[in-house]
This record gives sequence, C-alpha cells and structure tokens, in this order.
Amino acid sequence: MNLSYWEQSKWFTKIDYLIVGSGIVGLNTALTLKEKHPEAKVLIIEKGILPSGASTKNAGFACFGSLSEICSDLLTHSEEEVLELVIKRQEGLSLLRKNLGDKAIDYQEYGSYELFTDKGFYDKTMAKMHHINTMLKPVFKENVFSETKNIFSFEKIHGNYIRNQFEGQIDTGKMMQKLLQLVLSKGVMILNNLKVTAIKKGGNQPEITLENGFTFNAKKVLVATNGFASELLNENVVPARAQVLITKPIKGLHIRGTFHFDEGYYYFRNINNRILFGGGRNLDFEAEKTTEMQTTEKIQNQLEAYLSEIILPQTNYKVDMRWTGIMGVGNQKKAIVKQVAPNIYCGVRLGGMGVAIGSLVGKELADIAL
Repeated sequence: MNLSYWEQSKWFTKIDYLIVGSGIVGLNTALTLKEKHPEAKVLIIEKGILPSGASTKNAGFACFGSLSEICSDLLTHSEEEVLELVIKRQEGLSLLRKNLGDKAIDYQEYGSYELFTDKGFYDKTMAKMHHINTMLKPVFKENVFSETKNIFSFEKIHGNYIRNQFEGQIDTGKMMQKLLQLVLSKGVMILNNLKVTAIKKGGNQPEITLENGFTFNAKKVLVATNGFASELLNENVVPARAQVLITKPIKGLHIRGTFHFDEGYYYFRNINNRILFGGGRNLDFEAEKTTEMQTTEKIQNQLEAYLSEIILPQTNYKVDMRWTGIMGVGNQKKAIVKQVAPNIYCGVRLGGMGVAIGSLVGKELADIAL
C-alpha cells in the first residue's frame, strides 16, 4: 500500500484500539471505548463498503426467541443457560433503544407471532407454553406467550398463533446510520474496503496484516467479525448464510408485526407496505455454512412458495429484491466474548440474534479490553 507520511502517521501509527469489523458489535465497542477513554485513538477496519456480515442485511427483528426456539434450546442447554440467553437478549435490546432512541431506529412494538404448519408440532409446543411462561416470569413479571386467533388470514396454519407481547421491529438501515453517526462524532476513524488477513501476537503490540500485504501495529486488537471470525481466530464459530427477499409495495397490506414459523428458521415482517421474508437454512445446513453471499435457487424457490401459499395467498405481489447475510453460529448459543491472546480480544458468535445482543456484546468486548 503506497502511503504518504501524513496517511501513515494519521491512520496507522499510535493506535490504542483497532477494531476489526464495523457492524453492530464493532460500532458499539468503539462507542464504549470512547465513552470510557475519550482520548484513545480508535480505528475500525472494515473489509466491505458497508458492514459485510449481517448488520445491514438482517430482517430488523427486535426479538429474543419464539416459544418453539426456546423449547429447542432447552434440549441442548440447561434451563439456567436458556434463561441467561433471554436476559442477555432483553438487556441488549434495552441498551440499543437507550443508546439510539426508538424514533431514530423506527422501533415499533407490534408484538411477534409464531405460526405452525404442522399440527403435531403445534400441540407439542403449546403443551410447554405454561412452563416457559413460568420460567420467564421473573424477568418479564407477566406471561410472555399467549394464544391468539388467526387475525391475518394466513393459510395452511394449524391452531392459533402464539403471540409474544414484548417483541418488536426496527429499521436496520436507520439503526446502522445512527450508530455510524454517533461513532464518527466521537472521533473514531473508520476505513472501508480493507480486509484483515492475519493478526499476530508480535512483540509488545499485535501485528495486523491487510490483504494487500501492508502491516501495522496496535496496542490492542478487538475482533468483531461474527460469521467471518474463523478467518482470523481459532474459535467455535461457524458461518451461517441467511437468505432474504422483499416484495414490492402491496396496496392495502394489513399485516403488522414480526412472524416466525418452523422453530424460527422462517421469519417475515411488514416494512413500508412490503413483506420481507427470510430463512430456509434448515433445507441444507451444510451448504449454508458458507461466507459466500450468493442466493440459491433451492431456498429462494421455497421462500416464494411459502410466500404464495401461506403468507400472501390470493394476493398479487412481485419480488423486488433478494440478498443474503452471514451470521455466526455454534453448538452453543452464548456469544464468545473473551481475550484470545495477549492484547487480542473477540466478540463473536451472535447466533442470529445480532440486533438483540449486538449492543451488549460490543459493550462487554470493550470492557474486557479496557
């Protein structure tokens, strides 16, 4: 990289904190560092024009888990672990709203609804609702989940909906714009289109290598790349591609809220008189363990089929856009926030709950680095 003296001295020397990744976690990490250490030189390196993982590509669900997701988590986690996950997600959402304000992120608490396309699965999940409500009552002080009728005229749905009164939705683009404005106003520097390919322990300071071969040092390095973490770290994080489509505006659209079905593997919502619909990773888990950003015909066809058969039956609509985002998952749902080497730290594996826990993970990452 051909740098001038001014470029070298301004951006790449005497760096107190280098953050890799400018998504929800990276930006919240920078905010916390600047709040507690205002004079620190904080630099964020981002490999894309915009955050490359899921921060600007997610569906904007301000959620902490559908009933069937929580039931599923209880098969691989203890009740105490699942309760801790829910508490972290709720704390993270509260922190997001406090930091940015509901108006800035267009927060709407329409509630969320879980739908069931299989009667046996519906009956099995309903049987556990009382137990889950009892488990969560110390956190929310009242029942989280309740039954409600099919008020949106979806088809091929068995039984009633299960409503979560405490969940909402946000505008992901507005959230990220507000975060960027805040970070820049604090004096944080952000450099885009630079990919970090290696981080070495070095001597007193870690050494960072960029894709073009340029190397430099920082006092501390904080990795916030989530689904791309395995490219830099030896941690239990697997990339998980999420595929999404959105319709063109639909006249008279009456659907309001966030919706899940099939244990949360499918999800949809209203946004500006459109339906945003994503999911289908469970159709081919192995193929979706990728950092490739292309959509696939198999999953997109299934999304369109469900859109026509379940969500918008007898409705004229056209698909406007399709895209993908990369999440970070693992065999445990708890995020990895820790020191991985001298002066090197990470906050990764958000498990598809980046909107919910991203703010909190960023704060925790900054706290351990401080």
